[in-house]
Amino acid sequence: MLLFIFDMDDVLYDYDWHVRMDGLTELTGLTVQQLRDRWWLVGAEEHAEAGGFDDADDYLDAFNRALGVAISEEDWVRVRGSAMTPWPESIAAVERAKQLGRVTLLTNNGPLTAKHLRALAPELVSVFGDDLYTSSDYGARKPDPGVFSAVLEQYDTKPEDAFFADDLPSNIEGARSVGITAHLFTDAATLLTAIEEFAADRAGTGSTGRRAPE
Repeated sequence: MLLFIFDMDDVLYDYDWHVRMDGLTELTGLTVQQLRDRWWLVGAEEHAEAGGFDDADDYLDAFNRALGVAISEEDWVRVRGSAMTPWPESIAAVERAKQLGRVTLLTNNGPLTAKHLRALAPELVSVFGDDLYTSSDYGARKPDPGVFSAVLEQYDTKPEDAFFADDLPSNIEGARSVGITAHLFTDAATLLTAIEEFAADRAGTGSTGRRAPE
């Protein structure tokens, strides 16, 4: 069976980082630069995305200690969600992919986002079902080839039977490095075309990878 792997932010949702920072500024009284200096620029969020925290509680405790404030889990999730606006046409492309194979989410996010993915991205629940994952679930973050290999292992899928869509060239290269067909997202229409072309190509290819006879 074909496996279609999708990024979330800026592929299936518009993610406005500035809206998120404005929300955190309002909650904490810190400036955007202070927020960046205390968490993002020291690599703490990337550490979280790579599975560096045991769970959501561990993440939030570290986040609050770094910022020197006490943000509730509810407020953290609310602010994260406020920065996300669904793109219905992109989600419709995933629905088409689901008709052609299996779909799964792979987004660079930590354990607190993972815990609340269904609330943050309710539009994805009916499409992906239980196949909503963050990079922290795999213990590695894109573009590390290891995270793509872990996804293939999770779904018992050969690289040539997997398709991946993301908006960052570095992540595309990471997927391609392990043999996955990868599409650099620009818009929903070209994403749908890439999905259809991949499925058609695989349908016309035998198990050895050679084109089947006409």
